[in-house]
Amino acid sequence: MTYAYDEHVDGPLLTHDKATIVRELQGLMPALKLLHATEDLRPFECDGLSAYRITPMLVALPVSFDEVEAILRYANERGVPVVARGAGTGLSGGALPLEKGILLVMSRFNRILAIDPEAGTARVQPGVRNLAISQAAAPHGLYYAPDPSSQIACSIGGNVAENAGGVHCLKYGLTVHNILSVDIVTIEGDRLTLGAEALDSPGFDLLALITGSEGMLGVVTEVTVKLLTKPQSAKVLLASFDDIEKAGDAVAGIIGAGVIPGGLEMMDNLAIRAAEDFIHAGYPVEAEALLLCEVDGAESDVAEDCERVASLLRDAGATDIRLAADEAERQRFWAGRKNAFPAVGRISPDYYCMDGTIPRRELSRVLRGIAHLSVQYGLRVANVFHAGDGNMHPLILFDANTPGETERAEAIGARILELCVEVGGSITGEHGVGREKINQMCAQFNSDELTFFHALKSAFDPSGMLNPGKNVPTLHRCAEFGSMHIHHGALPHPELERF
Repeated sequence: MTYAYDEHVDGPLLTHDKATIVRELQGLMPALKLLHATEDLRPFECDGLSAYRITPMLVALPVSFDEVEAILRYANERGVPVVARGAGTGLSGGALPLEKGILLVMSRFNRILAIDPEAGTARVQPGVRNLAISQAAAPHGLYYAPDPSSQIACSIGGNVAENAGGVHCLKYGLTVHNILSVDIVTIEGDRLTLGAEALDSPGFDLLALITGSEGMLGVVTEVTVKLLTKPQSAKVLLASFDDIEKAGDAVAGIIGAGVIPGGLEMMDNLAIRAAEDFIHAGYPVEAEALLLCEVDGAESDVAEDCERVASLLRDAGATDIRLAADEAERQRFWAGRKNAFPAVGRISPDYYCMDGTIPRRELSRVLRGIAHLSVQYGLRVANVFHAGDGNMHPLILFDANTPGETERAEAIGARILELCVEVGGSITGEHGVGREKINQMCAQFNSDELTFFHALKSAFDPSGMLNPGKNVPTLHRCAEFGSMHIHHGALPHPELERF
């Protein structure tokens, strides 16, 4: 059974109007904070991906489990779709509201419930900011490893929904590798705990299923995360290259040599210049590419690994290698990378942030392909990505006020994602599918796989009311976009095969 919502329309056909829904919810929960005036709804009309804007019918801001349960039960019974939202920093339109739906904003669930230094865990509500967890754990010498660039603002509930990563995910893993349990409320108002604080839990691994499910299966109300001991030492090497492909090959060389850095990040010249102008991190603005490689652990191990990595970088053709002189310079190096997105926003009226993952061995080929597409579509592309695990973030620069540029930006973005699939990668790494990449799901998966995804959705949400029209396309939609399908490994755009 596929869920009832057809993503070709704004939302399911409601039998009650907005005034009726507001009145009934206020009658059920007099203390519930509801926003329904147009001017109050505007701040919620998009997430971090501002290409799409939709004003929600109304916004609910619960503060208790009972309110969340009651809202979901009401929505299920009345056939009103619900979209859960955290801090709104997502980059794929996953928390985009519906004109005929309830936007369930979980930002008031913002308490750190408990920190257990001995067990190395923290119990937190979904509205807690990612960085706040590490700040609260710091007095115990602990921290939470996943560190998205938006960690100062993004919430842990959203991190679970998108399976967020960060610049240190190569060594320490994504969100799914750093959480022990998640409490959710289903659309029918049932509370479930997935996972456990033990090393393993009985039954199917539903914790992995809910992580990255983009609010389609349930609403997160509590998360238990793992805390790690801060490394004794951490050093960062900054390597400059006169050719972006040499930098890509250096990444494969480091990993192939058995070195697993704490972080291994890459930026091209356009991104380097933008970040340096914004942050003044000391980046080499004449370099065609740079690599940031952090090694951490015991002091003696770090010193040895730094020498080994420097040798590998020289062998790969690095024109200059710098070791951060102290902690302040290390932080500046990382500040440039973590602020690359806003930095690029300063040099272009708009940009379209893509998120695809490829095998490391294909890095050079894909970079050549992106360069070719940039020329073909007449739009600049800044490349910023987690090079160590092949998670790419091409930033497509355009001006929405120039006729045709938005459409060209979307087209080149789709082609980049298709190229990722062709080389054995994925259309997403950590930003999710949401609305932005739903057509490319038709390139990534076949009809049997999509049917299975719909069956999973139906098991948790039989009425199809949770975040409808996102993440998983209907087979009808894929039939309409049939030219995007990849059959038996063959890409329908043969001109990309030569890259």
